[in-house]
Amino acid sequence: MNVKTYQTMKIGVIGTGYVGLVSGTCFADSGNDVICVDIDENKVERMRNGEVPIYEPGLNRVFDRAIREGRLNFTTDLEDAFKNSDIIFLCLPTPPGADGQADLSFVLGVADELGKLFNKYGDYKVIVNKSTVPVGTADKVHQKIASKTDAEFDVVSNPEFLREGAAVEDFMKPERVVVGTRSEKAADLMTTLYEPFVRSGNPIIVMDERSSELTKYAANAMLATKITFMNEIANVCEKVGANVDNVRRGIGTDSRIGKRFLFAGIGYGGSCFPKDVQAIHHTAGEYGYDFKILDSVMKVNESQKTSIVEKMNKFYDGDLSGKTFGIWGLSFKPETDDIREAPSLYITKKLAEAGAKMKAYDPEAIGTFKQATDKDTLASMEFIHDRDEVLKDIDALVICTEWNEFRRPYLEKFAEEMIAPIIFDGRNLYDLNRAEEAGLTYISVGRPAVGV
Repeated sequence: MNVKTYQTMKIGVIGTGYVGLVSGTCFADSGNDVICVDIDENKVERMRNGEVPIYEPGLNRVFDRAIREGRLNFTTDLEDAFKNSDIIFLCLPTPPGADGQADLSFVLGVADELGKLFNKYGDYKVIVNKSTVPVGTADKVHQKIASKTDAEFDVVSNPEFLREGAAVEDFMKPERVVVGTRSEKAADLMTTLYEPFVRSGNPIIVMDERSSELTKYAANAMLATKITFMNEIANVCEKVGANVDNVRRGIGTDSRIGKRFLFAGIGYGGSCFPKDVQAIHHTAGEYGYDFKILDSVMKVNESQKTSIVEKMNKFYDGDLSGKTFGIWGLSFKPETDDIREAPSLYITKKLAEAGAKMKAYDPEAIGTFKQATDKDTLASMEFIHDRDEVLKDIDALVICTEWNEFRRPYLEKFAEEMIAPIIFDGRNLYDLNRAEEAGLTYISVGRPAVGV
Protein backbone atom coordinates (compact mmCIF):
# COMPACT_ATOMS: atom_id res chain seq x y z
CA MET A 1 0.00 0.00 0.00
CA ASN A 2 1.33 3.44 -0.93
CA VAL A 3 1.41 5.88 1.96
CA LYS A 4 1.61 9.54 0.96
CA THR A 5 4.30 11.57 2.69
CA TYR A 6 3.97 15.28 3.23
CA GLN A 7 6.65 17.90 2.74
CA THR A 8 7.94 19.75 5.79
CA MET A 9 7.76 23.48 5.20
CA LYS A 10 9.34 26.48 6.85
CA ILE A 11 6.62 28.88 7.92
CA GLY A 12 6.71 32.34 9.39
CA VAL A 13 3.68 33.72 11.24
CA ILE A 14 3.63 37.46 11.88
CA GLY A 15 1.33 38.28 14.77
CA THR A 16 0.50 35.97 17.66
CA GLY A 17 -3.05 37.01 18.37
CA TYR A 18 -5.87 34.50 18.27
CA VAL A 19 -5.54 33.57 14.58
CA GLY A 20 -1.75 33.72 14.46
CA LEU A 21 -1.13 31.59 17.54
CA VAL A 22 -3.68 28.92 16.60
CA SER A 23 -2.43 28.79 13.00
CA GLY A 24 1.24 28.68 13.92
CA THR A 25 0.72 26.04 16.59
CA CYS A 26 -1.37 23.78 14.36
CA PHE A 27 1.04 24.09 11.42
CA ALA A 28 3.89 23.12 13.75
CA ASP A 29 1.93 20.22 15.20
CA SER A 30 1.47 18.86 11.68
CA GLY A 31 5.24 18.64 11.21
CA ASN A 32 6.26 22.01 9.84
CA ASP A 33 8.95 24.29 11.23
CA VAL A 34 7.23 27.46 12.42
CA ILE A 35 8.61 30.71 13.75
CA CYS A 36 6.12 33.24 15.14
CA VAL A 37 6.88 36.96 15.33
CA ASP A 38 5.42 39.49 17.74
CA ILE A 39 6.56 42.97 18.78
CA ASP A 40 5.56 42.35 22.42
CA GLU A 41 8.79 41.16 24.06
CA ASN A 42 7.07 40.10 27.27
CA LYS A 43 4.51 38.04 25.39
CA VAL A 44 7.21 36.37 23.29
CA GLU A 45 9.17 35.46 26.41
CA ARG A 46 6.08 33.98 28.06
CA MET A 47 5.37 31.84 25.00
CA ARG A 48 8.98 30.69 24.86
CA ASN A 49 8.49 29.53 28.44
CA GLY A 50 5.48 27.46 27.43
CA GLU A 51 2.70 29.86 28.44
CA VAL A 52 -0.32 30.15 26.15
CA PRO A 53 -1.52 33.77 26.40
CA ILE A 54 -5.13 33.09 25.32
CA TYR A 55 -7.80 30.68 26.51
CA GLU A 56 -8.74 28.23 23.77
CA PRO A 57 -9.74 24.61 24.52
CA GLY A 58 -7.18 22.09 23.32
CA LEU A 59 -4.56 24.67 22.36
CA ASN A 60 -2.29 24.00 25.35
CA ARG A 61 -1.88 20.36 24.38
CA VAL A 62 -0.72 20.96 20.79
CA PHE A 63 1.26 24.03 21.85
CA ASP A 64 3.25 22.05 24.43
CA ARG A 65 3.89 19.22 21.97
CA ALA A 66 5.05 21.56 19.20
CA ILE A 67 7.48 23.34 21.52
CA ARG A 68 8.75 20.08 22.98
CA GLU A 69 9.48 18.76 19.49
CA GLY A 70 11.29 21.97 18.56
CA ARG A 71 8.94 22.89 15.71
CA LEU A 72 7.42 26.04 17.22
CA ASN A 73 9.59 29.04 18.04
CA PHE A 74 8.99 32.68 18.91
CA THR A 75 10.90 35.86 18.18
CA THR A 76 10.61 39.64 18.01
CA ASP A 77 12.99 39.68 15.03
CA LEU A 78 11.07 39.94 11.75
CA GLU A 79 14.25 39.51 9.71
CA ASP A 80 15.07 36.22 11.44
CA ALA A 81 11.61 34.85 10.62
CA PHE A 82 11.76 36.13 7.04
CA LYS A 83 15.06 34.54 6.08
CA ASN A 84 14.07 31.19 7.64
CA SER A 85 10.62 30.89 6.03
CA ASP A 86 9.25 29.86 2.64
CA ILE A 87 5.68 30.90 3.40
CA ILE A 88 4.90 33.91 5.59
CA PHE A 89 1.46 34.37 7.10
CA LEU A 90 0.24 37.85 8.03
CA CYS A 91 -1.99 37.42 11.09
CA LEU A 92 -2.27 41.05 12.06
CA PRO A 93 -5.10 43.07 13.59
CA THR A 94 -7.49 44.88 11.25
CA PRO A 95 -9.68 46.84 13.69
CA PRO A 96 -12.71 48.72 12.38
CA GLY A 97 -12.57 52.48 12.14
CA ALA A 98 -15.43 54.79 13.08
CA ASP A 99 -16.99 54.28 9.64
CA GLY A 100 -16.66 50.48 9.76
CA GLN A 101 -13.73 50.36 7.34
CA ALA A 102 -11.01 47.88 8.33
CA ASP A 103 -7.74 49.51 9.37
CA LEU A 104 -4.94 48.06 7.22
CA SER A 105 -2.11 50.06 8.76
CA PHE A 106 -0.61 47.03 10.54
CA VAL A 107 -0.82 44.83 7.43
CA LEU A 108 0.62 47.42 5.06
CA GLY A 109 3.27 48.46 7.57
CA VAL A 110 4.59 44.90 7.75
CA ALA A 111 4.34 44.59 3.95
CA ASP A 112 6.62 47.61 3.66
CA GLU A 113 9.19 45.91 5.92
CA LEU A 114 8.94 42.68 3.95
CA GLY A 115 9.70 44.55 0.73
CA LYS A 116 12.94 45.80 2.24
CA LEU A 117 13.88 42.30 3.42
CA PHE A 118 13.31 40.88 -0.06
CA ASN A 119 16.16 43.09 -1.26
CA LYS A 120 18.42 41.46 1.31
CA TYR A 121 17.18 37.87 0.95
CA GLY A 122 15.86 37.53 -2.59
CA ASP A 123 14.55 33.96 -2.62
CA TYR A 124 10.97 33.36 -3.77
CA LYS A 125 8.40 33.42 -0.96
CA VAL A 126 4.64 33.31 -0.62
CA ILE A 127 3.11 36.05 1.53
CA VAL A 128 -0.28 35.01 2.87
CA ASN A 129 -3.02 37.30 4.16
CA LYS A 130 -4.56 35.21 6.94
CA SER A 131 -6.14 38.21 8.63
CA THR A 132 -9.67 39.08 7.61
CA VAL A 133 -9.11 41.94 5.18
CA PRO A 134 -11.20 43.96 2.72
CA VAL A 135 -11.48 43.07 -0.93
CA GLY A 136 -8.41 44.29 -2.78
CA THR A 137 -5.98 43.94 0.14
CA ALA A 138 -3.87 41.28 -1.61
CA ASP A 139 -3.34 43.77 -4.44
CA LYS A 140 -2.34 46.50 -1.98
CA VAL A 141 0.10 44.22 -0.15
CA HIS A 142 1.59 43.15 -3.49
CA GLN A 143 1.99 46.77 -4.58
CA LYS A 144 3.57 47.75 -1.26
CA ILE A 145 6.16 44.96 -1.42
CA ALA A 146 6.82 45.42 -5.14
CA SER A 147 7.52 49.11 -4.58
CA LYS A 148 10.55 48.07 -2.51
CA THR A 149 11.96 45.10 -4.44
CA ASP A 150 12.29 43.33 -7.78
CA ALA A 151 12.43 39.89 -6.11
CA GLU A 152 9.95 37.17 -7.08
CA PHE A 153 7.04 36.64 -4.68
CA ASP A 154 3.31 36.00 -4.60
CA VAL A 155 0.63 37.35 -2.28
CA VAL A 156 -2.13 34.91 -1.41
CA SER A 157 -5.47 35.33 0.36
CA ASN A 158 -6.16 32.46 2.77
CA PRO A 159 -9.00 33.46 5.10
CA GLU A 160 -9.48 31.67 8.40
CA PHE A 161 -12.77 30.04 9.38
CA LEU A 162 -12.10 29.40 13.05
CA ARG A 163 -14.77 29.34 15.73
CA GLU A 164 -13.55 30.58 19.08
CA GLY A 165 -13.92 27.68 21.49
CA ALA A 166 -13.36 25.12 18.71
CA ALA A 167 -10.47 26.69 16.80
CA VAL A 168 -8.00 23.82 17.08
CA GLU A 169 -10.53 21.31 15.76
CA ASP A 170 -11.57 23.70 13.00
CA PHE A 171 -7.97 24.18 11.90
CA MET A 172 -7.02 20.51 12.07
CA LYS A 173 -10.21 19.33 10.34
CA PRO A 174 -11.42 22.21 8.16
CA GLU A 175 -14.70 21.93 6.26
CA ARG A 176 -12.90 23.71 3.42
CA VAL A 177 -9.70 25.62 2.78
CA VAL A 178 -9.98 28.70 0.59
CA VAL A 179 -6.86 29.83 -1.28
CA GLY A 180 -6.98 33.03 -3.30
CA THR A 181 -4.26 33.26 -5.93
CA ARG A 182 -3.82 33.39 -9.68
CA SER A 183 -0.28 32.01 -9.36
CA GLU A 184 0.02 28.30 -10.13
CA LYS A 185 3.29 28.16 -8.18
CA ALA A 186 1.71 29.66 -5.05
CA ALA A 187 -1.38 27.48 -5.41
CA ASP A 188 0.79 24.34 -5.53
CA LEU A 189 2.68 25.36 -2.38
CA MET A 190 -0.49 26.20 -0.47
CA THR A 191 -2.16 22.97 -1.56
CA THR A 192 0.85 20.96 -0.41
CA LEU A 193 0.79 22.79 2.92
CA TYR A 194 -2.88 22.07 3.59
CA GLU A 195 -3.13 18.52 2.21
CA PRO A 196 -2.47 16.87 5.61
CA PHE A 197 -5.51 18.67 7.02
CA VAL A 198 -8.01 17.50 4.36
CA ARG A 199 -7.25 13.80 4.11
CA SER A 200 -10.95 13.02 4.68
CA GLY A 201 -11.74 14.65 1.34
CA ASN A 202 -12.87 18.14 2.29
CA PRO A 203 -11.96 20.57 -0.49
CA ILE A 204 -9.11 23.00 -0.99
CA ILE A 205 -10.82 25.64 -3.11
CA VAL A 206 -8.50 27.77 -5.25
CA MET A 207 -9.92 31.00 -6.62
CA ASP A 208 -8.82 34.54 -7.41
CA GLU A 209 -7.68 36.76 -4.54
CA ARG A 210 -10.68 39.12 -4.50
CA SER A 211 -13.20 36.29 -4.47
CA SER A 212 -11.30 34.70 -1.59
CA GLU A 213 -11.31 37.93 0.41
CA LEU A 214 -15.02 38.38 -0.17
CA THR A 215 -15.77 34.75 0.72
CA LYS A 216 -14.74 35.30 4.35
CA TYR A 217 -16.88 38.41 4.72
CA ALA A 218 -19.81 36.77 2.95
CA ALA A 219 -19.68 33.72 5.24
CA ASN A 220 -19.71 35.75 8.44
CA ALA A 221 -22.31 38.17 7.13
CA MET A 222 -24.59 35.26 6.23
CA LEU A 223 -24.22 33.69 9.69
CA ALA A 224 -24.81 37.03 11.39
CA THR A 225 -27.90 37.53 9.25
CA LYS A 226 -29.21 34.09 10.18
CA ILE A 227 -28.77 34.81 13.89
CA THR A 228 -30.40 38.22 13.57
CA PHE A 229 -33.32 36.87 11.56
CA MET A 230 -34.04 34.37 14.32
CA ASN A 231 -33.88 37.11 16.93
CA GLU A 232 -36.44 39.05 14.91
CA ILE A 233 -38.64 35.96 14.82
CA ALA A 234 -38.22 35.69 18.60
CA ASN A 235 -39.39 39.28 19.01
CA VAL A 236 -42.46 38.51 16.90
CA CYS A 237 -43.08 35.39 18.99
CA GLU A 238 -43.24 37.51 22.12
CA LYS A 239 -45.82 39.78 20.49
CA VAL A 240 -48.12 37.02 19.23
CA GLY A 241 -47.70 34.50 22.04
CA ALA A 242 -45.71 31.89 20.10
CA ASN A 243 -42.66 29.91 21.25
CA VAL A 244 -39.46 30.48 19.27
CA ASP A 245 -38.16 27.01 20.21
CA ASN A 246 -41.05 25.43 18.36
CA VAL A 247 -40.55 27.71 15.36
CA ARG A 248 -36.84 26.88 15.30
CA ARG A 249 -37.54 23.14 15.24
CA GLY A 250 -40.18 23.63 12.59
CA ILE A 251 -37.91 25.43 10.14
CA GLY A 252 -34.57 23.85 11.08
CA THR A 253 -35.56 20.48 9.64
CA ASP A 254 -35.77 22.08 6.20
CA SER A 255 -32.46 21.12 4.56
CA ARG A 256 -32.44 24.42 2.68
CA ILE A 257 -32.32 26.26 6.01
CA GLY A 258 -30.53 23.87 8.36
CA LYS A 259 -30.51 23.61 12.15
CA ARG A 260 -27.47 25.71 13.01
CA PHE A 261 -27.46 29.38 14.01
CA LEU A 262 -31.21 29.39 14.66
CA PHE A 263 -31.06 29.93 18.43
CA ALA A 264 -32.60 33.19 19.60
CA GLY A 265 -30.76 35.26 22.17
CA ILE A 266 -29.33 38.65 22.99
CA GLY A 267 -27.29 39.17 19.85
CA TYR A 268 -23.96 38.18 18.40
CA GLY A 269 -20.59 39.56 19.52
CA GLY A 270 -16.93 38.61 19.37
CA SER A 271 -14.06 39.66 17.17
CA CYS A 272 -15.46 38.53 13.81
CA PHE A 273 -19.16 39.01 13.14
CA PRO A 274 -19.51 42.68 14.22
CA LYS A 275 -16.30 43.77 12.49
CA ASP A 276 -16.83 41.74 9.33
CA VAL A 277 -20.45 42.81 8.84
CA GLN A 278 -19.36 46.44 9.16
CA ALA A 279 -16.49 45.91 6.76
CA ILE A 280 -18.45 44.26 3.95
CA HIS A 281 -21.15 46.91 4.36
CA HIS A 282 -18.51 49.62 4.03
CA THR A 283 -16.91 47.94 1.02
CA ALA A 284 -20.25 47.73 -0.75
CA GLY A 285 -20.79 51.43 -0.06
CA GLU A 286 -17.39 52.30 -1.51
CA TYR A 287 -18.50 50.69 -4.75
CA GLY A 288 -21.84 52.49 -4.73
CA TYR A 289 -24.01 49.65 -3.46
CA ASP A 290 -26.43 50.07 -0.54
CA PHE A 291 -26.37 46.72 1.31
CA LYS A 292 -29.83 47.10 2.88
CA ILE A 293 -29.98 43.68 4.57
CA LEU A 294 -26.81 44.36 6.52
CA ASP A 295 -28.12 47.77 7.55
CA SER A 296 -30.95 45.95 9.29
CA VAL A 297 -28.71 43.22 10.70
CA MET A 298 -26.50 45.76 12.46
CA LYS A 299 -29.42 47.80 13.81
CA VAL A 300 -31.30 44.77 15.12
CA ASN A 301 -28.22 43.26 16.73
CA GLU A 302 -27.41 46.51 18.49
CA SER A 303 -30.88 46.70 20.03
CA GLN A 304 -30.97 42.98 20.81
CA LYS A 305 -27.93 43.24 23.10
CA THR A 306 -29.87 45.25 25.66
CA SER A 307 -33.35 43.81 25.03
CA ILE A 308 -33.12 41.86 28.28
CA VAL A 309 -32.72 45.15 30.19
CA GLU A 310 -35.94 46.41 28.61
CA LYS A 311 -37.70 43.32 29.97
CA MET A 312 -36.21 43.97 33.39
CA ASN A 313 -37.41 47.58 33.32
CA LYS A 314 -40.89 46.42 32.40
CA PHE A 315 -40.92 43.81 35.17
CA TYR A 316 -39.75 46.31 37.82
CA ASP A 317 -41.93 49.19 36.58
CA GLY A 318 -38.94 51.14 35.30
CA ASP A 319 -37.04 51.26 38.59
CA LEU A 320 -33.91 49.11 38.90
CA SER A 321 -32.12 51.33 41.42
CA GLY A 322 -31.04 49.74 44.66
CA LYS A 323 -31.50 46.22 43.37
CA THR A 324 -28.74 43.62 43.16
CA PHE A 325 -28.58 41.40 40.12
CA GLY A 326 -26.49 38.31 39.56
CA ILE A 327 -24.75 37.99 36.20
CA TRP A 328 -23.90 34.56 34.83
CA GLY A 329 -21.53 34.83 31.87
CA LEU A 330 -19.40 37.68 30.58
CA SER A 331 -17.71 36.29 27.44
CA PHE A 332 -19.50 36.74 24.12
CA LYS A 333 -19.86 32.95 23.82
CA PRO A 334 -18.84 29.89 25.87
CA GLU A 335 -15.37 28.31 25.76
CA THR A 336 -13.53 31.61 25.31
CA ASP A 337 -12.37 34.55 27.42
CA ASP A 338 -13.10 36.96 24.56
CA ILE A 339 -15.48 39.75 25.55
CA ARG A 340 -15.22 41.86 22.39
CA GLU A 341 -18.71 43.18 21.59
CA ALA A 342 -20.14 40.82 24.21
CA PRO A 343 -23.75 41.62 25.21
CA SER A 344 -22.61 41.56 28.84
CA LEU A 345 -20.68 44.79 28.25
CA TYR A 346 -23.83 46.60 27.20
CA ILE A 347 -26.15 44.98 29.76
CA THR A 348 -23.93 45.69 32.76
CA LYS A 349 -23.41 49.29 31.65
CA LYS A 350 -27.17 49.83 31.36
CA LEU A 351 -27.79 48.28 34.78
CA ALA A 352 -25.07 50.41 36.38
CA GLU A 353 -26.54 53.55 34.82
CA ALA A 354 -29.92 52.55 36.28
CA GLY A 355 -28.44 52.44 39.79
CA ALA A 356 -28.30 48.67 40.18
CA LYS A 357 -25.56 46.61 41.80
CA MET A 358 -24.23 43.39 40.25
CA LYS A 359 -22.48 40.18 41.30
CA ALA A 360 -20.86 38.56 38.26
CA TYR A 361 -19.32 35.19 37.47
CA ASP A 362 -17.68 33.75 34.35
CA PRO A 363 -15.43 30.66 34.19
CA GLU A 364 -12.75 32.40 32.07
CA ALA A 365 -13.56 36.01 31.17
CA ILE A 366 -13.50 37.98 34.41
CA GLY A 367 -9.99 39.32 33.72
CA THR A 368 -10.65 40.37 30.14
CA PHE A 369 -13.99 41.89 31.15
CA LYS A 370 -12.33 44.08 33.79
CA GLN A 371 -9.81 45.32 31.21
CA ALA A 372 -12.53 46.36 28.76
CA THR A 373 -15.13 47.88 31.08
CA ASP A 374 -15.41 51.50 32.18
CA LYS A 375 -14.73 52.48 35.79
CA ASP A 376 -18.30 53.55 36.55
CA THR A 377 -19.67 50.15 35.57
CA LEU A 378 -16.94 48.30 37.49
CA ALA A 379 -17.75 50.35 40.59
CA SER A 380 -21.23 48.79 40.57
CA MET A 381 -19.93 45.24 40.22
CA GLU A 382 -18.54 42.52 42.47
CA PHE A 383 -16.80 39.60 40.81
CA ILE A 384 -17.46 36.15 42.25
CA HIS A 385 -15.39 33.05 41.45
CA ASP A 386 -18.12 30.52 42.15
CA ARG A 387 -21.30 30.04 40.15
CA ASP A 388 -23.61 29.37 43.08
CA GLU A 389 -22.16 32.11 45.30
CA VAL A 390 -23.60 34.63 42.86
CA LEU A 391 -27.12 33.56 43.79
CA LYS A 392 -26.94 34.59 47.43
CA ASP A 393 -29.07 37.62 48.30
CA ILE A 394 -29.74 38.83 44.74
CA ASP A 395 -33.03 40.17 43.46
CA ALA A 396 -32.76 38.39 40.10
CA LEU A 397 -30.30 36.50 37.93
CA VAL A 398 -29.34 37.57 34.39
CA ILE A 399 -27.85 34.92 32.08
CA CYS A 400 -25.64 36.41 29.34
CA THR A 401 -23.55 33.44 28.15
CA GLU A 402 -24.53 29.79 27.61
CA TRP A 403 -21.62 28.11 29.43
CA ASN A 404 -22.33 24.42 29.97
CA GLU A 405 -22.15 24.74 33.74
CA PHE A 406 -25.10 27.13 33.61
CA ARG A 407 -27.25 24.59 31.76
CA ARG A 408 -27.43 22.07 34.59
CA PRO A 409 -27.99 23.82 37.90
CA TYR A 410 -30.27 22.46 40.59
CA LEU A 411 -33.17 24.77 39.68
CA GLU A 412 -34.72 24.63 43.14
CA LYS A 413 -31.49 26.21 44.44
CA PHE A 414 -32.58 29.51 42.91
CA ALA A 415 -35.49 29.73 45.35
CA GLU A 416 -33.28 28.67 48.26
CA GLU A 417 -30.52 31.25 47.71
CA MET A 418 -32.12 34.26 46.01
CA ILE A 419 -34.32 36.92 47.52
CA ALA A 420 -36.81 35.90 44.86
CA PRO A 421 -36.30 33.17 42.20
CA ILE A 422 -36.43 35.51 39.20
CA ILE A 423 -34.40 34.67 36.09
CA PHE A 424 -33.86 36.84 33.02
CA ASP A 425 -32.34 34.39 30.55
CA GLY A 426 -30.75 35.86 27.44
CA ARG A 427 -29.77 32.41 26.11
CA ASN A 428 -32.93 30.28 26.65
CA LEU A 429 -31.13 27.63 28.70
CA TYR A 430 -34.02 26.08 30.60
CA ASP A 431 -37.12 24.16 29.71
CA LEU A 432 -40.25 26.21 30.44
CA ASN A 433 -42.11 23.36 32.16
CA ARG A 434 -39.11 22.56 34.33
CA ALA A 435 -38.78 26.22 35.30
CA GLU A 436 -42.45 26.36 36.24
CA GLU A 437 -42.19 23.20 38.34
CA ALA A 438 -39.24 24.75 40.21
CA GLY A 439 -41.36 27.78 41.08
CA LEU A 440 -39.29 30.23 39.05
CA THR A 441 -40.29 33.50 37.53
CA TYR A 442 -38.54 32.87 34.25
CA ILE A 443 -38.33 35.40 31.41
CA SER A 444 -36.39 34.37 28.31
CA VAL A 445 -36.20 35.31 24.60
CA GLY A 446 -39.06 34.62 22.20
CA ARG A 447 -40.86 32.26 24.60
CA PRO A 448 -43.82 32.69 26.97
CA ALA A 449 -42.83 34.05 30.38
CA VAL A 450 -43.26 31.69 33.34
CA GLY A 451 -44.57 32.79 36.73
CA VAL A 452 -45.46 36.33 35.68
